[in-house]
Amino acid sequence: MPPRERKPALAALAVLLILGGALATTLLVLRSGERVSAIRVGQQVGAGQLVPATALQEVQIAETDIDYVPWTFRDRVAKTYAAVTLLPGTLLTERMVTTDSALVGPGKAIVGLALKAGQAPVGLDVGDVVQVIYVASAGRGSGAVAQQRVLASSARVESVGAPESRTSSTGLVSVIVDSSVAPTIAQYASSGEVALTLLPGVK
Repeated sequence: MPPRERKPALAALAVLLILGGALATTLLVLRSGERVSAIRVGQQVGAGQLVPATALQEVQIAETDIDYVPWTFRDRVAKTYAAVTLLPGTLLTERMVTTDSALVGPGKAIVGLALKAGQAPVGLDVGDVVQVIYVASAGRGSGAVAQQRVLASSARVESVGAPESRTSSTGLVSVIVDSSVAPTIAQYASSGEVALTLLPGVK
């Protein structure tokens, strides 16, 4: 058999490809070891709420192409609003926050309610959507039932006063409502004539 002719150009190309692959693998390994500080959500923040600094945690992640907000921007994030409900353990991205919130912007108001037993569903949480209902007190006569009416058909829970209030139907609750009905709700709330009903199918 005649000896096979060697082609130096092909041999050199093969060597370059092998070296290039080895170099790329080495860079990937080295880069995967590089860590950067990112922001992770440490506590739930309801949609439309101002993001508190206490809800932000520092976490070390590998520097890859995934979307994240650097930890150095934590002060800026603390001045933004949650565009969606932020869940604990979630890596924060820019799309999750906004500098403006329609929920607490112009035309909206936050009203505080001191609720008694039976005036709110058990397990009420931040971000829930509720109806605010006027419930006439027993001392207003036999026509009290007819006077009951919806004051706000879709109000979002902004805060729940104490942790124990989530396992009962009493406690301090703040809701976001239209500013036009806020004075009426505040007036009825002061006399204990306001109740909340949960709308679980509304986000």
